[in-house]
Amino acid sequence: MRAPVAGTGLPLVLISHGDGGWFGGHATLARDLAEAGMVVVALNHPGNSDGDETSSPGRWIAERPAHLNVVAAHMTTDWRHAGALATGQVGLFGFSAGGHSVLVAAGAVPSVPAMAAHCVSRPDEFACAEGMVADVVTKAPRFPAPLEDVRAVVAVAPGFGFGFGPSGLDGMTAPVQIWAGNSDRRVPVATNVDPLAEALGDRADVRRVDGAGHFAFLQPCNPALEGANPRIWEMVCVDEPGFDRARFQEAFNAEIVAFFARQLLN
Repeated sequence: MRAPVAGTGLPLVLISHGDGGWFGGHATLARDLAEAGMVVVALNHPGNSDGDETSSPGRWIAERPAHLNVVAAHMTTDWRHAGALATGQVGLFGFSAGGHSVLVAAGAVPSVPAMAAHCVSRPDEFACAEGMVADVVTKAPRFPAPLEDVRAVVAVAPGFGFGFGPSGLDGMTAPVQIWAGNSDRRVPVATNVDPLAEALGDRADVRRVDGAGHFAFLQPCNPALEGANPRIWEMVCVDEPGFDRARFQEAFNAEIVAFFARQLLN
């Protein structure tokens, strides 16, 4: 959006899209955060964004958190308005694969053996049935060091939530808000969000949304997409009967802005 930078001591918020998504998937949220007094960067993850899906899960699961490190380093050192940023005030927002990325960037440590074991017991899990976990196990990725100065995390429908193991979240100190759709069949609540909520305890503010499928957390689609790409429209844009995505998005964005404001602006 490239809005003018106004003021100093501004917190930085990074937005991580889902697998095959793009930086505009949460554009309205980015605008609302900026209007609330934060500097917001939504990036396209190289190799795992719309039109550039050249990286397999076994690579991008570790590459994506590293991208966040690179962007944060650029913004706090080389960006021409770096002096306007607050020191040590970084927030992370991620959806789906991005939810996993921001948790890792904030200090969570994934366990590839835990992922493999889960798929033995739950082969019907989307990430297992699609071969995503098998690719991670084969490539055995090395995860990057966490990003410094993270003070708040929002993880929305976080993928691979089953893969952190008993102590994988011990290194996370920042408050976490987790959102889940009770009708999400790609990232089921019981196997992805509930284990995170149990491990994080009082550190997590968990929001479970009745009627929300996986893609309900993306802003409403452009109606032109229905004719241009009916398959994507049906998968990403059509919600459960009776679920009003536009109305939900207003409340969703407001809650996230309020969470980041409490943690980063006070």
